[in-house]
Amino acid sequence: MSVLVWSLIALTLVWSLFYFRASLMIWTLVTVACLAAWTWIDSTSPYLQFTAWILTLPVLVVLNLRPLRRQLLSNRIFYLFKKVVPPMSVTEQEALNAGTVWWDGELFSGAPRWDKLQQVPKPALSDEEQAFLDGPVERLCAMLNDWEITHLHHDLPEEAWRFIKDNGFFGMIIPKRFGGLGFSALAHSAVVEKLASRSVTAAVTVMVPNSLGPAELLLRYGTEAQKNHFLPRLATGEEIPCFALTGPEAGSDASAMPDRGVVCRQDFEGRKDVLGIRLNWEKRYITLGPVATLLGLAFKLYDPEHLLGDKEDLGITAALIPTDTPGIEIGRRHFPVNIPFQNGPNKGKDVFIPIDWIIGGKDGAGQGWRMLMECLAAGRSISLPALSTGASKLCARAVGAYARIRRQFNLPIGKFEGIEEALARIGGLTYMLEATRRMTAGAVDLGEEPAVVSAIAKYYMTESMRKVVNDAMDIQGGAAICLGPRNFLARAYQALPISITVEGANILTRCLIIFGQGAIRCHPYVLAELEAAKDQDARRGAVSFDYVFFRHAGFTLSNMARSLFLGLTNAKLVKKPAHAKVDKKVVKYYQQLTRMSSALALASDMSMLALGGELKRKERLSGRLADVLGHLYLASATLKRFQDDGAPQQDLPLVDWVCQNSLFTIQESLMELFRNYPIRPLAHFLRILVFPFGQTYRKPSDRLGHKVASILLSPSAARDRLTDGIYCPKDNTQVIGRLDNALEKVIAAEHAEHKLRKAIKAGQLDTDSTVATLEQAVKIEVITEQEAGLIRAAAQARSEIIAVDDFPADLGLSAAQPADTAQPLFETKHHVN
Repeated sequence: MSVLVWSLIALTLVWSLFYFRASLMIWTLVTVACLAAWTWIDSTSPYLQFTAWILTLPVLVVLNLRPLRRQLLSNRIFYLFKKVVPPMSVTEQEALNAGTVWWDGELFSGAPRWDKLQQVPKPALSDEEQAFLDGPVERLCAMLNDWEITHLHHDLPEEAWRFIKDNGFFGMIIPKRFGGLGFSALAHSAVVEKLASRSVTAAVTVMVPNSLGPAELLLRYGTEAQKNHFLPRLATGEEIPCFALTGPEAGSDASAMPDRGVVCRQDFEGRKDVLGIRLNWEKRYITLGPVATLLGLAFKLYDPEHLLGDKEDLGITAALIPTDTPGIEIGRRHFPVNIPFQNGPNKGKDVFIPIDWIIGGKDGAGQGWRMLMECLAAGRSISLPALSTGASKLCARAVGAYARIRRQFNLPIGKFEGIEEALARIGGLTYMLEATRRMTAGAVDLGEEPAVVSAIAKYYMTESMRKVVNDAMDIQGGAAICLGPRNFLARAYQALPISITVEGANILTRCLIIFGQGAIRCHPYVLAELEAAKDQDARRGAVSFDYVFFRHAGFTLSNMARSLFLGLTNAKLVKKPAHAKVDKKVVKYYQQLTRMSSALALASDMSMLALGGELKRKERLSGRLADVLGHLYLASATLKRFQDDGAPQQDLPLVDWVCQNSLFTIQESLMELFRNYPIRPLAHFLRILVFPFGQTYRKPSDRLGHKVASILLSPSAARDRLTDGIYCPKDNTQVIGRLDNALEKVIAAEHAEHKLRKAIKAGQLDTDSTVATLEQAVKIEVITEQEAGLIRAAAQARSEIIAVDDFPADLGLSAAQPADTAQPLFETKHHVN
């Protein structure tokens, strides 16, 4: 056989071994077997064969004998690696250690195991949880008037506050043994979703005590005495909690927190020489702060007299403090963008608390940042995604109906292609939001603490809600910008910056957390390499590094081979998911997501290798890699939802739209990464490996957009599935009820109206007067009297829907002027000298 043939055989074997990620032992055996076969079969090139043996055997010996490999290779690489690894603060380290790696790890692997995802049970509510949604949550929604809450009272009505407390809304996550409801994360999410479709103020009020705050911190870290005292009181609303973390000078940078506590001894409430902490702090943006009775506080703790141990700087600590404790001042309210949930500043001056007020008691000193990082998944995984989904479902149902009811040029505006484009985005993103809400909350219920996934959910779901609400505003037009009881969109629009800002500002979340944390936590080898580099025992660290590094190198080379092969074959040869539920029409998306997972793994590895610690400061590059990881997760959730729902074919346009949009976004993010890569030869090399035939993904087509928009424009099972879970009153005095009622009437009259327009166009009817035209049409039998009644009912319903609120000349605000802005920020609520 010729050298060319043997070269092709070798190339095929090498490519196959890389693609299937063969172990070093298999590589060695295959290499020796190939050389032996070549030597045995082909006797025409002995010198070339001898050279091949001489070059190959020493390499195989070095790689397989670990002590020799460490001596010659990995020890040198290890010490160089230690020098270039950027320093990591304690807060960064604790953030990295927080939570668990879940499906995000599969997406970073380059070869996601789709059967593993499909075998995850479908998230489902218990009968008790469903009854709560159908009962107390429905009744709470019914008693809320968002216009009065936001425009007149700037707070929930007193009856709503009582109802929330009496029905356990503040204790959804608290176990029943402490008097709480003991609900799942999915139920918590479903409650917030429904409330968000009625009133953002109510949703925020309910979600905060059930998210990052005293209850969750107590459940996970509190002493038994703390749990037994506080949890029953929190569950019944006897205590209203808040958590004070953010300060004027320290938001995202917790290490810059100026709030201090000093361990000392002092007399307290009649007790002599009590071991405690003297605190000074100033916080702001604290939700429920103005009405809270129990303050969770984060501060830096110092022990200069070494009353607790040898260390002086103990680190960030969290404590629970009643708000009537001497020295605490509760400031006047903030007013978050006209969505008046209770929010405000607080501060403390020389506030003394006993040491056992630390969450977890004395042992909890210095553990506050770890506690917060490990609990942050609730707000990011549950509350904000649920709020985003509820608002988007409201837009999909209401604006879809409005676009069918509202007419221009004798045509429903939803039939115009420009409106269809916006409706398609609303429909597709809403489907994706519900899919992501379900899958993420379901992961929490399975015991996961998905730190990276929660950041993905928080960023991409709140940003998707922003797109949905903006599109809805565009479609509704003038009616959307005129405030009043009829306007169901303006408050959601005004609330957009709230979810974008809280639980970590979105810019920070995308540019630093999703990929910055994900690249280390989700990568199969990077975290282990970093831990080896930090090992105080240098020999042990070198041994660990050797074990991981060569697997990492093989992983990178494998992803090079996989990316090029998947690009050349358009992933057609990727093994299809074996799970019985997987619908054949969506198999192509699993294959393409596998291809892009491999591309992400390759681009991430090469970026970390080439840029090292500099990648941490290249926020635009890491943001684009975050977009790749984020959309891989969103598309995964979409496919999971479709299968969990039984693969209803009416929903297929929605699945197609989401997956095509995500793949296109992934492609654009990678191309932008390559265009802006500082090392140009590497950028060209990566582009060839990932996109050998150029950019092949396309945005969802106009035809597909038409199908998605059509789902929003007509009552159907698909439309009901898309918007299931929001508050949908049948009462015609309520906006949603009025829209649904009008939609049915308008559709019922369309056939008769078509006959009427046809007769007018033919000159059979007068068009001067609608009433006269209808009478004339009935008289000459163009339509029946019954059809005339349908047209009249539709016209009346349409008129009611397009009506806009109006007010007196002073807008009725003469008795509600804003307070004097010269007033001091802090007006003491609780202050004892």
